[in-house]
Amino acid sequence: MTSLTLYEHPLNEQVRIYLRLEYLLDQLDEVSGLSAPCHHIQFFRSLFDLLEILEQVQVKADLAKDLDKLKKKLNAWAHVPQVDQQQLQQLLEQLAEHQRAVLQAKRFGQALREDRFLTSIKQRFSIPGGSCSFDLPIFHHWLHQPLAARQNAINGWLATLSPLRHALAFWLQLTRESAQGGHVEVKQGFYQQDADGACLIRIQVNPDLGVYPLVSGHKNRFAIRFMPFDDDREVADNMPVFISVC
Repeated sequence: MTSLTLYEHPLNEQVRIYLRLEYLLDQLDEVSGLSAPCHHIQFFRSLFDLLEILEQVQVKADLAKDLDKLKKKLNAWAHVPQVDQQQLQQLLEQLAEHQRAVLQAKRFGQALREDRFLTSIKQRFSIPGGSCSFDLPIFHHWLHQPLAARQNAINGWLATLSPLRHALAFWLQLTRESAQGGHVEVKQGFYQQDADGACLIRIQVNPDLGVYPLVSGHKNRFAIRFMPFDDDREVADNMPVFISVC
């Protein structure tokens, strides 16, 4: 059986930033334990993309506010009958830990911005091919350090992002678990729906249908146009798609 392809689309700017941060943090995780120079180059590209976002947006303050809003929502569930109070209490304790870690942390990315080696190579990474040995001899030197030394440096850089990584993962997990939805019939490649106060939609499509979604919308309403991947293939008149709203 063909597994469905998942697409996620944010319905506000804050969630858009959170998803981009998650995407870059996942890339860092995937290549951080690999040893080839090309993997290290990808690691630094993702790291500098992440730093660019953290320099432009006050992520720490926004995430702290969103965790506080989440706390209020969870506390409201304490008065709802048949709620698993033990599980709710565990979630509140985890939330409190993430809140403390976020509030106690420096501005996200500050330690990386102050790192002498990272500062010396960051600008060249914005140039196509700028990580060549003649452009960045200091980077070429680092690439030829023992693997243990390189891995130790990478682990140290990633450790400074732990408060962001764990708090963001927690918030996104609970947001995704709040999803409500089901299978819908898409007619002539178009679907729209009201979404009162939503922040994220999740779309699951069978890749055998040969289409991908283009989404537009905001917290109260969204529309999806399904486009054919191949120009010579038409979109089916009726398509089963799974859509959930968070």
